[in-house]
Amino acid sequence: MDVTLRIRRYNPEADEAPHWEEYTVSAEPTDRVLDLLHQVKWYQDGTLTFRRSCAHGVCGSDAMLINGRNRLACEYLVRDAGTTITVEAIRGMAVVKDLLVDMEPFWDSLKQTMPFLVNDEIPADGRERRQSQADRERYEDTSRCILCAACTSACPIFWSDQSYVGPAAIVNAHRFIVDSRDTAKQERLEIMADPDGVWRCRTTFNCVEACPRDIKITKAILEVTQEIGKAGIR
Repeated sequence: MDVTLRIRRYNPEADEAPHWEEYTVSAEPTDRVLDLLHQVKWYQDGTLTFRRSCAHGVCGSDAMLINGRNRLACEYLVRDAGTTITVEAIRGMAVVKDLLVDMEPFWDSLKQTMPFLVNDEIPADGRERRQSQADRERYEDTSRCILCAACTSACPIFWSDQSYVGPAAIVNAHRFIVDSRDTAKQERLEIMADPDGVWRCRTTFNCVEACPRDIKITKAILEVTQEIGKAGIR
């Protein structure tokens, strides 16, 4: 069947403003939107620019605003998207070209949370840092984040002020704050308690709807605020 792709194009070096262009491609119901973008890129217009890598929903590279909602282009099927599909760059980040955005502010926010295990202590047995299954389950959900930025770019607070760390950064902070092996919990909580941290969330649930991994983001944010309270941080 024929499918029409409406793509919001913008080249800051040549265009005064973004504009829409349409492309008609042949597709199967089980094709992904990414497959259609490849058809356009490879056979119709080589100037179309977008980011993608693994094409299997693992790397998080191809988050886009598709039919008005943040999705991974490699996971959204034609049978669900329809015969006219609109594709735009995710919001809240500067467009480099077409569907490609500048992710540096996103990475900068993530770095603030120290998204890695901190522990300089020698394990009791000298080999490994063990934890119970219950302790492991505390961060099972937030450990599934693929850093696609779908949640952060769906957040209206982030749209208006990029100094807010955003839901993805909070999710990754949560993953280590509740990890029983980590020794930098206090430091991360102090970072999250900053005016641009967790308290900026207004619980609109846009992030939850946008997450391709169905992470309970607002639950993680609530748990971080609870940990801040327990730590007596003001």
